[in-house]
Amino acid sequence: MSDVDEPDFAPGATRTPDTTGRRKFLVHGAAASLLALDGIHSASAAGTGDRMPATPWTHEQGKPILTPAYGMPSPHESDVVRRPTDLTPTALSSWSFTPLQDLDGIITPNGLFFERHHGGVPAISPDAHRLVIHGMVERPLVLSMDDIVRLPSVSRIHFLECSGNTLTEWKAPKEKTVQGTHGLLSCAEWTGVPLSVIADQVGLRTGVKWMLAEGADAAVMDRSIPLAKVLDDALLVYSQNGERLRPEQGYPLRLLLPGYEGNMSIKWLRRLKFSDAPFHTREETSKYSDLMPDGKARQFTFDMEAKSVITSPSGGMRMGAPGFREVRGLAWSGRGRISRVDVSADGGRTWQQARLQSPVLPKCLTRFSLMWNWQGGPAILQSRCIDETGYVQPTLAELVAVRGVNSVYHLNAIQSWGVAQNGEVSNVHA
Repeated sequence: MSDVDEPDFAPGATRTPDTTGRRKFLVHGAAASLLALDGIHSASAAGTGDRMPATPWTHEQGKPILTPAYGMPSPHESDVVRRPTDLTPTALSSWSFTPLQDLDGIITPNGLFFERHHGGVPAISPDAHRLVIHGMVERPLVLSMDDIVRLPSVSRIHFLECSGNTLTEWKAPKEKTVQGTHGLLSCAEWTGVPLSVIADQVGLRTGVKWMLAEGADAAVMDRSIPLAKVLDDALLVYSQNGERLRPEQGYPLRLLLPGYEGNMSIKWLRRLKFSDAPFHTREETSKYSDLMPDGKARQFTFDMEAKSVITSPSGGMRMGAPGFREVRGLAWSGRGRISRVDVSADGGRTWQQARLQSPVLPKCLTRFSLMWNWQGGPAILQSRCIDETGYVQPTLAELVAVRGVNSVYHLNAIQSWGVAQNGEVSNVHA
């Protein structure tokens, strides 16, 4: 991991630091600031005193508190919203995408967290909701939400990614923006009870190796979970980013399996059943398996492998004037921390190490950045990450060579953004 700024670069450039260019960038910015201050001083000399020039909003009272009672974004940010897919015939079994290109930091606001539903969003009363724990246990339990909230809690920051994230990009570039290509990805602070605490309470019998998790939605979503994951870092979650779960995120209770494909973090959780074998549900046989070139399918590919994407500049954006700008993006791995991110502006021929922004947490989004001197010509921007296990994010060609192009899930290949001479940025394969 590097916390030191690396050399600026342009397509085809070497790793030699361009400190002169960076100084020019900073000097020009300082000069612009001084010009702005001169304008303020001129206004003061004209009789406005030691104040900034007046603006329309300084001549009227603002809104009072509690209007509205639940805080909302500025109306000037009205375009920063989740966007639905056009790939499904019904909104009851569909998804919406997080606007990654518009976000800063690593926490996704609750109102922008991506959605994935299989039977719509149920309206559940927390007072009537129950969690049943049974199967190969000594003491079966039925827990109310009050019972669960009284148990020892923890708060952890983890990403959640649908295994179908980037599914449209296997054969050719399709989606125009990073929201469309990678928007089934979000990150939050989750609060709840370690599932290991529940396992201790019920007393697991000898031979237990799996657990079935089942939701209370109309699809009765269910998945088989390895016992090792249950006892490691699985959580029974009731709060997200400091407030109780939103209905679309599983209110009042969901399972969270950090680093595993999002489909397994069952929402509206109502049942846990322990067994000595997996349950081979519909969602892990006909769905959520990886079809290989020989016609066979991989089952139980739970981990979301290391992946990264540049969010700015990215598809649908337009570059300004040539010169320095910060390339920004996100990296994550279901197997632990991100240890390094490299950025290329020439389609992967040369790479520069990006700066990782703190915090760098396990199974969490990590911000990276690198100053880039765009010289006004065509470029292909890419990022690749390496996690703490040593796994290197593959190119699309490397992934297809093993997986073929008939799969849907777990596409974690390097993403390419083409920058045209006029500054327009688009989704390309390189």
